[in-house]
Amino acid sequence: MHLNAALAILAASKVALAAPAADEIQVNPALRLIKTSEADLGTWVTEEQKIENYVNKHIGFVDITDITDEEVLAVLSTPPESALEARQSVTYPTALSHVTEANSLIAKVSNTQPQSWLKTLTDFYNRYYRSTYGTQSATWLFNQVKSVAAANSAITVTQFTHTWSQPSIIAKIPGTSSNLVIVGAHFDSTGGSSTARGPGADDNGSGVVVILEALRVLANAGFKPKNTLEFHFYAGEEGGLLGSQAIFSNYKSAGKRVLGFVNQDMAGYSPSGKVSVYNDYVDTALSNYVRLVATQYTGSTPTSDTCGYGCSDHASARSNGFRKFLLP
Repeated sequence: MHLNAALAILAASKVALAAPAADEIQVNPALRLIKTSEADLGTWVTEEQKIENYVNKHIGFVDITDITDEEVLAVLSTPPESALEARQSVTYPTALSHVTEANSLIAKVSNTQPQSWLKTLTDFYNRYYRSTYGTQSATWLFNQVKSVAAANSAITVTQFTHTWSQPSIIAKIPGTSSNLVIVGAHFDSTGGSSTARGPGADDNGSGVVVILEALRVLANAGFKPKNTLEFHFYAGEEGGLLGSQAIFSNYKSAGKRVLGFVNQDMAGYSPSGKVSVYNDYVDTALSNYVRLVATQYTGSTPTSDTCGYGCSDHASARSNGFRKFLLP
């Protein structure tokens, strides 16, 4: 956790057509259209089938029911090996700067508060995005983010509401530029079904407390970034990347400029004991930069891994044309 929080701080501060038309098919409102690959034209499923047939079997998918942007649908049908140009051109550094400042921030990272936060998160029966527990966990997390952010009056914390009851949460540290650097993690969880116990300690309480600790350190330090820095806590990831898709769709429509997005998912899991860098469905230039950061501050070269189609919220950034990276 200590290492991942440090990397979240560094990544943030240093960079700081498948869906049928609505009139073509009569759809049961209880059904949702999901894609499990670029070639998949879509399958209509219930919410429970999402969990039983896909989440429980570790099959990544994207819920495309509400996506009407043809560009986004086209990207979701484009293989990762195809050269996809992000809508916004960004050049990342090839050498690190502000190393002394970064080390001083890393030294302030602690495991104490994150352990307490994680205990509370896992005490919720589950954090399923359509359950009462999911809404309650969102309220608790919103209050925690506000409490952490209170150390710096410049930081704003807002809820991004959805068509379901569990909102996403956004904390913003304003910079001298409106360009955005985003660090995100989903906070919803599921068990074997929508009504099962689902503590979600690793997936993804670990990612939540990592970026919350990073926010705490930066808030207490009075950090003033050049680029505006946002911390996103997503609802509905287990339902098919729903919360992040809604937010990145909104950002695309608003013409926001996102320099980079680093996604923290299952930060508590590392069989090798090292930082692992996913190399599929990510931006190569940003991944190379994060490798540079990880090597500098861990003293070892990160391992590589793949995550698959629709495996986490960075897929939402990709489909909306923003540069993204996944760090477990």
